[in-house]
Amino acid sequence: MAAGEEESREYLRRHRLPELLHRLGALLLFHRPERPREFLIQVLERVKAGRRAEGEYPFLMDEANVDAMFGLLDVLGQGCIRLEQYR
Repeated sequence: MAAGEEESREYLRRHRLPELLHRLGALLLFHRPERPREFLIQVLERVKAGRRAEGEYPFLMDEANVDAMFGLLDVLGQGCIRLEQYR
């Protein structure tokens, strides 16, 4: 692998850019805003504020969504799921 390519990979990893781009893409597909560029700017501003502890980090799902998904997996109401179910 060339040195420049390795430096690029390290840059992406260090700044967690693949995760950020994946999250931004998921938010776009979930919300399907009429003005996607403006939407992305707003999301990135919320990320920036969230990192400064001035706001809430933008999530794709809220607590109610997570509870509903957990309920679908925990059909017996045991309050826990197996690792295989989680995956």
